Amino acid sequence: MATFVKAQASSIVASIFDFLTTIVCKEFFYLWYLSASLIGTLTGGIINFGLGRNWVFKRKENTIPKQAVKYFLVWGGNIVLTTAGVFFVTHYIGLSYIASKVIVSISLGVSYNYFMQKKFVFA
Repeated sequence: MATFVKAQASSIVASIFDFLTTIVCKEFFYLWYLSASLIGTLTGGIINFGLGRNWVFKRKENTIPKQAVKYFLVWGGNIVLTTAGVFFVTHYIGLSYIASKVIVSISLGVSYNYFMQKKFVFA
């Protein structure tokens, strides 16, 4: 249970950077909301990998490249799911891109991301 809580805390920290990056890219650099979301997701993912490796799962015995390859495979799936989810919720349901990103990010964070990192990336 402690690992799950730490993983969610790590996800929150990464999400803060993800959302700030997304909002800055959209509102200040006038990028399309999906481009901004993608850049935010990339930023949050890099932060989440570092926290997952060093604090959440404490798996330093494997080399960084080996874990990074696994992480980026899982993260690639996350990027596709996040981008598609944000598009779907924004375009078809009509919520703002920020609300869409919150809903999609929380859903993926407690399901797909946690289990894939625990069972595959940092196993």
